[in-house]
Amino acid sequence: MPENNRIYATGKRKTAVARVWISPGSGKISVNARGANDYFVRETNQMIMRQSLELLELVDQYDVQATVAGGGHSAQAEAMRHGIARALCLADPERRASLKRAGFLTRDARKKERKKYGQPGARKRFQYSKR
Repeated sequence: MPENNRIYATGKRKTAVARVWISPGSGKISVNARGANDYFVRETNQMIMRQSLELLELVDQYDVQATVAGGGHSAQAEAMRHGIARALCLADPERRASLKRAGFLTRDARKKERKKYGQPGARKRFQYSKR
C-alpha cells in the first residue's frame, strides 16, 4: 500500500467525477467532507454507492473518503461505485474478476449528446413546411 495506507482511484459517470481514497478502517464513508447518508439522501443512491464494497463483503473493513463534482446525485453515486471498485482492485488484484463480472469496473461512457445548429435539440428537427 502507498504512503499512510491510502489508495486513490478516480471514478466517472456522465459528467460526474469521483476522486476516491480508501484506507483500512471501520467502514466510515464521507463524501465532500459530509457523511454519505447526509450527502446522498435517496436510499437507492446510497445502495449504488456501496455496491462494490457489498459485493466483496468489505463494508466494515475500509474507510472511504471521496470528493465528487459534476453531474447529478445519481451519476455521482455511480461514479463513486466505479472509483471504489478501481481502488479495491489496486488494493488486491485478485478482486478484479468478481468486480469485472458485476460490471463495476466498466466506465459507463453514455453522455448527453450535444445540440446541433439548425435544430432545437440533439436529434429533434424543426417542423418541415412544404408550402
